[in-house]
Amino acid sequence: MFYKNHVGLSPQLLKSLMSIKTTKVAQSRINEVDFNNLPFGKVFSDHMLLADYIDGAWQTAEIIPFGDIPLSPSLSALHHAQAIFEGMKAFKNSAGEIVFFRMEDNYKRMNISAERMCMPAIPKEIFIEGIKQLVQLDKAWIPMGEGQALYLRPVMFSSDTAIGVKPSDNYKLIIMTMPTGAYYLEPLKIWVETKYSRSALGGTGYAKAAGNYGGAMYPSKLAAQNGYHQLLWTDSVNNEVIEESGSMNIMFMFDDVLVTPELNHSMLAGITRDSILRIARDCEVKVEEREVTVTELLEKYDAGKIKEAFGVGTAANIAHIIVIGHKDIILQLPDIATRTFSNKMYEHLFALKRGEREDKFGWLTKI
Repeated sequence: MFYKNHVGLSPQLLKSLMSIKTTKVAQSRINEVDFNNLPFGKVFSDHMLLADYIDGAWQTAEIIPFGDIPLSPSLSALHHAQAIFEGMKAFKNSAGEIVFFRMEDNYKRMNISAERMCMPAIPKEIFIEGIKQLVQLDKAWIPMGEGQALYLRPVMFSSDTAIGVKPSDNYKLIIMTMPTGAYYLEPLKIWVETKYSRSALGGTGYAKAAGNYGGAMYPSKLAAQNGYHQLLWTDSVNNEVIEESGSMNIMFMFDDVLVTPELNHSMLAGITRDSILRIARDCEVKVEEREVTVTELLEKYDAGKIKEAFGVGTAANIAHIIVIGHKDIILQLPDIATRTFSNKMYEHLFALKRGEREDKFGWLTKI
């Protein structure tokens, strides 16, 4: 069986089509997991979804036990980085229902990344319906503690076994899940990067392409050697216009105004970023999406106008920033306990994801 764009399928045919072959584990590993101590991205659930794109069509997806897969040393993804991924989360509400947050938006962004990296679009029948079936199978792995969730990592990569520099003819999609706690365990110190660039206009910065993150590791390592957790990336021309921060978009409260850099093609359009902006506007908080420069940041600090700074992302949630370093200047930001907006937003967003607040924007998918 193969999948193309199944527009207008009857519910009966779609249900028949998406009865994914499933091979269950002989013995679950869940009893080996300490759910009170969940490091991010290191504990994996029992099963994963696999699907292959071969000869111009998606083949039948299957769910199998999580584990290693054989790969050729000539795998094209290893040589030319034609690889993309997504990050999303599933929760349980008080009724025990599985709740996904903005699943459709993750699906759309995955295919935006695929288009930029010259990869085939993934049908909904595989991505969305496949995730629902995968998470339903491993629903016991969804943690319920404060700040915890089941993190979902779809990844697609070129799977030709040839090293010619061209788009691959074949691709592999893997969707795995993992129970996680907080990505960052402490408030962050970030360094304003003025030498290296994460991306440039016309590049792949707006896609969740693997190479974007690989190229960021060396300058991040240099910052870590000086005690910083993340970088604050600036534009690739003048290193003056603030863009994003590593695994997160960035936001500031300048007095009572929520300010975040406006999006361009060198930045990821964060789903958490968009969620916070829409909630803030709904709560009548003044919001500005605009150019923010390093010079302005320093001036606002000197004037005592930076009330809050925080990163936002699926993995990071809302991550408080307490120090910003720039050359020989250290910006020591206000105490976290005084941060009215970001603390309230963290509670609001987490309650919404668990179905404990009204879903005014239609963001939740329940199964």
